[in-house]
Amino acid sequence: MKYTIIIVNGRKSGYIAYAPALKGCVSQGTTRGQALFNVREAMEAYVSTLIEDGLPIPTEIGTDTVELE
Repeated sequence: MKYTIIIVNGRKSGYIAYAPALKGCVSQGTTRGQALFNVREAMEAYVSTLIEDGLPIPTEIGTDTVELE
């Protein structure tokens, strides 16, 4: 499974990372690398819990970009 990850600069918490397709799956870290590592762990736990509970696993719908002038 592949998911888009968004990493943003937090105000005081370093970096915040989340996977839009996995609603509520968010983590943080003091560096971008740590935030990515932490969100990956959170995503694995999220998906494992869905599997254990017999719930459907969300799929990536697709991403696109919009350029504004």
